[in-house]
Amino acid sequence: MNSQVRLRLSIMMFLEYFIWGAWYVTLGTWLAALHFNGSEIGVAAGATSIGAIVAPFFVGLVADRFFATQKILAVLHLLGGCLLLATAQQKGFVSLYVLVLLYCLCYMPTLALTNSLALRQMTDTKQEFGVVRVLGSGGWIVAGLLIGFLRKEATEVPMEIAGVASLVMGLYSLTLPHTPPLGRDDRGAAGIFPREVLALLKERSTLIFVIASVLICIPLQFYYAFTNLFLNQVGVVNAAGKMTGGQISELVCMVSIPWFFRRLGVKYMLVAGMAAWVLRYLFFAYGDASAGMWMLWGGIVTHGICYDFFFVTGQIYIDEKVNANLRAAAQGLITFLTYGVGMFIGAWLSGRVVDHYTLPVAAGEITYNWRSIWIFAAALAGVVLVLFLATFSEKSESKQAD
Repeated sequence: MNSQVRLRLSIMMFLEYFIWGAWYVTLGTWLAALHFNGSEIGVAAGATSIGAIVAPFFVGLVADRFFATQKILAVLHLLGGCLLLATAQQKGFVSLYVLVLLYCLCYMPTLALTNSLALRQMTDTKQEFGVVRVLGSGGWIVAGLLIGFLRKEATEVPMEIAGVASLVMGLYSLTLPHTPPLGRDDRGAAGIFPREVLALLKERSTLIFVIASVLICIPLQFYYAFTNLFLNQVGVVNAAGKMTGGQISELVCMVSIPWFFRRLGVKYMLVAGMAAWVLRYLFFAYGDASAGMWMLWGGIVTHGICYDFFFVTGQIYIDEKVNANLRAAAQGLITFLTYGVGMFIGAWLSGRVVDHYTLPVAAGEITYNWRSIWIFAAALAGVVLVLFLATFSEKSESKQAD
């Protein structure tokens, strides 16, 4: 892959994740300013999970068969930009949620499509993909810094910025390298999750890992849906900007994964990742915006351990279980179960828990007993951690046959 193509793909990744980081982080804060309750905020944040559930079927049954990837990206992002701009004008929950849901159905498939387009332009994916993908994290960081600098977290402005960026991404997609459809086989839905991949669930260790992955995504959604709102309510200045510390730590931890792999192995890498979720929520429970600000920073920067040590390690673990021709399907199954099913449950539960701990205040403003909320999330993550630690056994098993 030459330097010009690498630059074009890197810009694609930057825009792809700038869009997501611009609107999603502050969604709960904006909805709270519109006086929506915790359940409504949780449901709205969970729209991405519905998109993640639909995405594998859209990509597998439509995108990979009939249309060039860059053209699908263009259509989805142009339509998505219009939906985001329309969402920014809404004040009622039903109309706002319908538009957010429609947008997520457009956006979530583009995560797989950008990866697919990039990978198909590369000659050495192990060496080249990371260099391109890192600009995605850069896009998320820049979005957070911009929103924080503008001090518009509780307004529709982040949604408008994301909408304009999506329109730009749609037009830019038309300039990307031509990537024709793969013309997959005609097994329909069965071709998305082949029986060879589903057979992985018959292995005890893999089944336990998959169950733990789904369960840990339930407390994970507390972070994604409510952290920005929490930080703003406890008085943290430029909360969106400070939250980019999580993505910076993610980049650092990504580099350190090989070193920890050699010393901890798969099981204890996964354990460390789940333990970090418990620690993060305890930091949030007992931190504050003054003397306890170091604890809030601790909760933010543990994101690298939370994400990389569990999810990236898990992706590697699953990748080593199957032959090369089944890796994409295996990763698709895990994404479907975690970001789809697990986080959908988490979106519903987190909203109910936050509503349960609503505090009555004057002037119609809504606030919450955040300490109890974060302790609940920490306890939930702790239960998953203990069960996983007691039941998971790291062992080498043969790969699935072709």
